[in-house]
Amino acid sequence: MNAFRFSPLRRAVCAAALALTLPAAMAWTDKPVRMLVPAPAGGTMDVVARIVADQLAADIGQPVVVENKPGAGGAIAVQAMLAAPPDGHTIMMTASNILTEIPHVMKTAFDPLRDVKPVTAIARATMVMVGAPTVPAKDVKGVVAWVKANPGKVSFASYSTGTSSHYAGMILNQKAGLDMQHVPFAGSPPALAQLMGGQVPLMFDGMATSKKMIEAGKIQAFGVAGKKRSPHLPNVPTMAEQGYPDLDFSNWVGIIVASSVPPALVQKINAAVDKSAASPKVRDRLLGAGFDAGGDETAEQMAQSLRADFERNAAIVKAFDIKLNQ
Repeated sequence: MNAFRFSPLRRAVCAAALALTLPAAMAWTDKPVRMLVPAPAGGTMDVVARIVADQLAADIGQPVVVENKPGAGGAIAVQAMLAAPPDGHTIMMTASNILTEIPHVMKTAFDPLRDVKPVTAIARATMVMVGAPTVPAKDVKGVVAWVKANPGKVSFASYSTGTSSHYAGMILNQKAGLDMQHVPFAGSPPALAQLMGGQVPLMFDGMATSKKMIEAGKIQAFGVAGKKRSPHLPNVPTMAEQGYPDLDFSNWVGIIVASSVPPALVQKINAAVDKSAASPKVRDRLLGAGFDAGGDETAEQMAQSLRADFERNAAIVKAFDIKLNQ
C-alpha cells in the first residue's frame, strides 16, 4: 500500500503529539458528534465519511453519527452546520469543490471563504476522462479525432451543471476546437449508467465513482485530470501529458467546521481526525474506494487552495457563461 500514504511524517508527528496529550485531545467532546455529508448515502463523500466516522468513534469513545443532507449543491448541509452551536459537536465531511463550484451558479446564504473553516484534509479525489465502451478511441488524441469526424453528433455528460465535471468538458471543447453538447445529470450514478449504455459517450468523472467500472471494462479511461498519474490507473496518462494542461481538476476531501468554532477546539478536532485517518485500516479502505494520497495539507494550505480554486472556477463560469439551467 505504499502508493497510498497520507503524508507519513506529518501523521506520525500528529499521532505522537496526540499520544502525549491524549486526555486534552480526547476532551474535545463527551457527547455524540454529528458528521454532516452534503451528498446522498453511497456517494463519494458519504463513503469517506463512514470510513472515517467508524474509526473516529472508536478513538474518541463517542458515537459519530453520519447525517446525509444532500441538495442545493451542498448548501443545505453547509447551512445546517452553520446553524448548529459552535461547540464542535457538528462537523462536516466534504470535498472542496462543494465550496468552490456551486456558489458561482446558485445563490447561497453563506460565503464559502468566510463562513467555513477547513480543519484537516484526509484524501484527494481526482477526476478522469471516461467514455462508453463503443467510443472508437484509446486516448485523448483518438477521442478528439473521433469527435471532429462527427460534428454536431457527440455529447458529454456531467454529474451536475456548474461542477468541475461540466467545466472540464467545456474546456476540452475550447482547447481542442470541439462542439460537444453538455448533458447534465443529477449525480454520477445516473450519468455513468447512460455512459455504459452508450447514450452519452463521454464524461469527466471522479475516480472514486468510475474506478470499479473502468476495472470491469464497462467504461474506458482516456486521461487523468490531475497533476500526476493516479496509482489506481498507472498506465493512463494525465490530460497534461496528452497536451491539455488546463484540465487539472482534483480536490481535497476533509473536515470543515463553522468559522465561529474556537481555534483551540479546531485544533483538538484536527488532532483526533488526523489520528483516525492515520489508521492503516482507514488508509486501506480509502485506497480501495478509489481515493488518492492526500492529507498533507495544513488548515492554512487548505484555505489557500480553496480560495485559488474558487477564483479559478469563477473565471471559468464567466468565460463560458455557465448558468444552472444549462
